[in-house]
This record gives sequence, structure tokens and C-alpha cells, in this order.
Amino acid sequence: MVKRFALLGFLLLVPLGLLIIYILTNEPRLLSAEAPKVLRPLQRYSFNSLRKEKFPEVEIELVKIVNKNEAFTTYEFKFFAWGKKITGLANIPNNSNFIKTSGAKQKYPVIIMLRGYVDDKVYSPGMGTKRSADFLANNGFITLAPDFLGYGGSDKAYTNALQTRFDAPVEVLSLISSIESLKSADSERVGIWGHSNGGQIAISVLEIAHKPYPTTLWAPVTKPFPESILFYASEMPDRGEYLRKIIGDFEKDYDSRLYSITDNVKWINAPLQLHQGTKDESVPIEWSNSFIARMASLNKDVSYYTYNNENHNFNSGSWEKAIKRDLTFFKKWLF
Repeated sequence: MVKRFALLGFLLLVPLGLLIIYILTNEPRLLSAEAPKVLRPLQRYSFNSLRKEKFPEVEIELVKIVNKNEAFTTYEFKFFAWGKKITGLANIPNNSNFIKTSGAKQKYPVIIMLRGYVDDKVYSPGMGTKRSADFLANNGFITLAPDFLGYGGSDKAYTNALQTRFDAPVEVLSLISSIESLKSADSERVGIWGHSNGGQIAISVLEIAHKPYPTTLWAPVTKPFPESILFYASEMPDRGEYLRKIIGDFEKDYDSRLYSITDNVKWINAPLQLHQGTKDESVPIEWSNSFIARMASLNKDVSYYTYNNENHNFNSGSWEKAIKRDLTFFKKWLF
């Protein structure tokens, strides 16, 4: 009987001893272990985070023909970026004189067209890009002008207005990654055209991708975030009350500098051309002057043209000169 109790005690003590040893040897690690970091919803959109993202190729689907002329055909297109449907207008040249032969394939260079702000109540596909896109298509370039979330046939915008804003570069980067899906497009010859806020999106894309996409900027918004949008707050129906609130809430949890182009210009690795009117009522010329000075201090490849008495939309007589300069620029880098 005594032997049986002794054996039972031994059997009970062994696992107890092992448990004590485990606790003693692991307790410091268990006590000092940090709680796993929780990613906040908008953290994924910081420039540092987006540089680590992979933007897989998806299909750019040509949905229907919108217009056709002798030089090019205009299509409505759609693709998906992070699960969201984005629509837009594509111009595809019909003139084989502009095709570059690559092996058995014949392909055109591509220009991504990025418009500035347009009220969604008056927006129609191609607004803000059509005139320049048509000119470039007439001269042998495929043009792709995304509508962006909440516009055209795209999915609805996010309920968080800042997330919708931060998502724009994601949509462009996803579009660029998917160019290969267009049979007539040369994914190795891609440029960007951006006007106003589209210029800021273009700069963001260049800083995130760190790719040498030749880019032309028309009166780009180059002010740092959030000043870049607070500057226009007084033009809103509530005089920017809602905007100031969501930015205030955002800055409680996030560092705005990680979402701003001004702290990331060193990452630009592309030739740039910038056009600025001296009478621009929406983008002060001082913004472009400062941006150019910063780029020059970093020895970046940038050309700067100013146009006397020209306004924000370049409809006071300088548009033709500016777009012809763009054509020369894109031909130099992409033809």
C-alpha cells in the first residue's frame, strides 16, 4: 500500500515539477511580451506602407466603344483596385504608323491621365482630361483616364473622405500594374499627365513607385497635406467645418507627414515637366516655384514653364503651347 501511494505521489509530482520548470523558464518572456501591434485602418495608406505593397496585375476590361474616329477609338474601361471597381475612358490609336514592334507584338506607349477636383454632381467621364487625352491619342499614345472612386461607374467612395483621398494613388498604381492586360499597350513605356489635384496624385505615385515614369504636371497642388486641402476649405458649403473636424480626428492617431508629398520628394526618380499660369486662381504660382526650387536642390530632372496671364485651366491662350511641349517631352522619353 505504501509503495502504491509513493508511486502515485511520484506520478503527480512529475507533471507538477515540469509545469513549475516551464513557468520559471518562460515567465520573464511571458511577462515582458508586448501586445501585438494593431494596424489602424489608414496606416496602410502611408507612403512607407504603400512602398511595400504589391499591386498585382488585373484585367483592364474595355467595356464598350464610346466614340470612334479615324485616329483613335474611345472606350469605357473598368478594372479593380483593392477590390473596388474603377471605371474610366481609354483612347486607343488606330494609326499603325505609331506602333512600335516588340518581337511578335505591336504596341503603343501609354499615358495615364489624372484630372483635378470635379464636383461629383456635375462630373462626366473624361472631364478635365479629354482635350489633352484626345491630342495625345491623335499622336500615337494610348491614354487611360480613371474616374476614381465615387465618380462615373466606379464603386461608391469610402464613408471616410480621407480614405477616399488616400486611395487615389492606389487606384493609379493598380492601373499601371495592369497595363500589360491591354494587348496594344506597351507596359514598358508609361508616362503620367496630371492637372491640379491630379498633379498631386501623380507626384504621390512617383514617390511610392520610385519608377522613372515621365510626368507632366499642369498647375499641380504641391502644398503639404493637410494644408493642401485646408487651403480650399472656405470654398465648401460649410466653409470647411467638416473637413477640419476629420483632419483633427485623423491627426490624433496618425502622423500627417507620412501621407504628404513634400516629405517624400527625394523618392522621385522620373523626369518632370511643369506648367504654371501666372494668373492661376486656384494654385498660387508660389507653390510651383517652391516645388521647383526643392526639386532643383535635390538635383532632380525637371523643366519649368510659366505662362503670363494664364489661368488654372489653361484656357486663356496657352493650352496649345503647353500640350505641344508635352508631346515633345513624351516622344523624347517614350518613343
